[in-house]
Amino acid sequence: MPVHLQIKLNDRLYLRDPQETKLGRKIIQHSILLIDEIGFESFTFKKLAERIGSTEASVYRYFVNKHLLLVYLSSWYWEWMKFQIDFHTMNIQDPRQRLEIVLSVMVDTAKRNASIEFVDEDVLHRIVVAEATKAYHTKDVDLENRRGYFLTFKALSKKIADIIKEIDPGFPYPQSMASNLLEMANTHIYFAQHLPSLTDVQMEENQPEKLVEMLHFFAFGLLEGAKPSK
Repeated sequence: MPVHLQIKLNDRLYLRDPQETKLGRKIIQHSILLIDEIGFESFTFKKLAERIGSTEASVYRYFVNKHLLLVYLSSWYWEWMKFQIDFHTMNIQDPRQRLEIVLSVMVDTAKRNASIEFVDEDVLHRIVVAEATKAYHTKDVDLENRRGYFLTFKALSKKIADIIKEIDPGFPYPQSMASNLLEMANTHIYFAQHLPSLTDVQMEENQPEKLVEMLHFFAFGLLEGAKPSK
């Protein structure tokens, strides 16, 4: 039976929390499906309103524009991943084991979770892979950063960096490794699907463990490798 799990996000991302109303949840559900279907560039609130049988004005009551909707959807995904990491690493004392779990969660977060009926994580993951960088690769990124639009992604990255520092307190680049692992997990899926000569991951084999194996190789290879020369 579906349950109501509410992911708490920065309230500056929306005018009204879409998770609190039936229409808002419908907006989230169908915006994910429509962006996946036609791409973010072609996506408009008018098309979304037509899809859900409502009006553009009703969508604008929840989001100022489609850019903030994309930031919201990306943030929802990162917060969901953070929740999964917390759940699966609960009571795990060994930081190496926790990092191994984190690497698996980076890939497994995309799997559909039937308990959240208005978000298809599998489809949302495809949006994050293809579109999420557009949320912060903008001219207004500094202003939006000051407004806290990317707090969720930064908190997730910090959580992973803290585990890295537990494994090796002297490792010089924990935050860089954390953010790079998150980016790699998505970038190499995108490469495998569209620019296969840029990666060794073959997603058509439908073997996500190959991606986890690659992330493990880079993470633990760097942690166990030589320190950079001075």
